[in-house]
Formats: sequence, C-alpha cells, structure tokens
Amino acid sequence: MTTVLIDYDSGNLHSAEKAFQRMAREVDAGRVIVTSDPEQVARADRVVLPGDGAFPACRRGLQGFEGLEQALIEAVETRGVPFLGICVGMQMLATWGREYEDVAGFGWIPGEVVRIEPDDASLKVPHMGWNDLVIDRQHPVLDGLETGDHAYFVHSFAMRVAEPDTLLAHADYGGPVTAIVARDTVVGTQFHPEKSQRAGLRLIANFLTWRP
Repeated sequence: MTTVLIDYDSGNLHSAEKAFQRMAREVDAGRVIVTSDPEQVARADRVVLPGDGAFPACRRGLQGFEGLEQALIEAVETRGVPFLGICVGMQMLATWGREYEDVAGFGWIPGEVVRIEPDDASLKVPHMGWNDLVIDRQHPVLDGLETGDHAYFVHSFAMRVAEPDTLLAHADYGGPVTAIVARDTVVGTQFHPEKSQRAGLRLIANFLTWRP
C-alpha cells in the first residue's frame, strides 16, 4: 500500500512526512511518499493534502502543477481513495473559501471557510497553539481519541459546515471552531496531526488503517 503526501509548494512537509512514515511502520501500512507527480497520485492507495498559508494561494498553487489537481479529483471521486486534508488542505474540501476573495473549493464537504471571530475580544486571531478537542460524532479515524485531547492549531480562517453530520469534532475559541470533518472517504483536520503528539499520531494511524 502507498500513501501519497502531495507536495505543491504549500510549506515544509518534513514533519508530516516523518510522522506518517513512523505510524505507517507501526501499523504495517506500507510506504509513505511525498510527491507532486500526478501519476503517483493516480496510483496511490491513500492521499494526504497538507496546506499552509492562505486558501487562494494554496488552491492556485495546487492548480499550478500540471495534471495534479485532476489526478487528486479522480482518485477521490472516481476511485474512492481514502483522503486526508490537513489545515488549508482541509479547508479546500469546502464549497467556498472566503479568505480575501471568493475561491471555489472541491465541494466534498459542503460549507464555506470564513474568518474566525471569537466572542471574547481578548482572544487573538490567528488561533495559534494547543486547544482541546470536543468530539461531536464517532468515526473510525477517531478511535482512541476523546474530548479533552489536545491538538495544535495555527489558522485565522475556519470551515463553517453546511451539513452538521459532517462535523466530527470542534474546539472552543470564543465559540466553536471546526476541528475535524468527514464525509464518505474524505476526512479533514484543521489542526496539524503531525504536531499534535499522541492524539495526532493516533489519528494518523487510524487514517492509515481506515477501510471506508
């Protein structure tokens, strides 16, 4: 089995690569590669889309690699390959991103990405650092995780889901902030699992062994 982490110049993938390779060894889940090659994405058994920065830049960055976005869409929509989006990679699952301008997402998780507006004026944006997860729905990728587990966030915009049953977990930051979403073979985390220690590594292991 091969898990592909898509590299489209969206940030440093070193820590994500190491975390996925570590957990793949622990659960005997085959190999993990980092690539921007559409042919490798097309053959992958699992696909991970990280993302750092602004939604429009990441969306256009992905489109800037010839054939890469189409290979990703075909893997998910046609072959039903298990998919994990991380941070902006999760946000791109939405129907629309509203960061600076309106940019279409994949539409796999209906909703929109909007700026975080905490009820508490003392809370600064971006939402940066450790926060507790609140589990809203059970899912195989959450096996062994529970409310109160810590995750590491760095973001100013968050997904507002249109369908409540796609929300698996949220965090409280002057109001609920979407943390994990899922639908069909697609999962997304707003936080960085590769930086979230026990909870993040457990989620990665669960994703690598998930059979949707």
